[in-house]
Amino acid sequence: MPNAAPKPCLHPLCKKLVHFSERYCETHRKQVQKQVDERRGSAHSRGYTGEWKRAREAYLRDNPLCVHCRADHCITPATVVDHVVPHKGNMRLFWDQNNWQALCKMHHDRKTATEDGGFGRVAGPRRTPGAG
Repeated sequence: MPNAAPKPCLHPLCKKLVHFSERYCETHRKQVQKQVDERRGSAHSRGYTGEWKRAREAYLRDNPLCVHCRADHCITPATVVDHVVPHKGNMRLFWDQNNWQALCKMHHDRKTATEDGGFGRVAGPRRTPGAG
């Protein structure tokens, strides 16, 4: 299969070419990530405190297997307590254990990337296959 042609960095006026799977050149990727991190705030300011760590550990003790792997008849240890509905700063939703699920890292990363936009990207509208 032939390699796709490089494309320009998405930063305005940048003419550097990047791999087809990238959005920004290295310089602008770091700049954009810094801006995202500044807007996002620290983990502590988003509720991930010592209290959360203790609650997370207790939840994983009670729910030791990844719910997605179990649905696929696999046994994989859960390492992440995921918020089923992203809390986006809503502390009531953050602490609602009915909104928690035990996931392995792979399933959490996949969920974050597809549902939440993930990795500092804003989730865009879902594209329908075959739609222009």
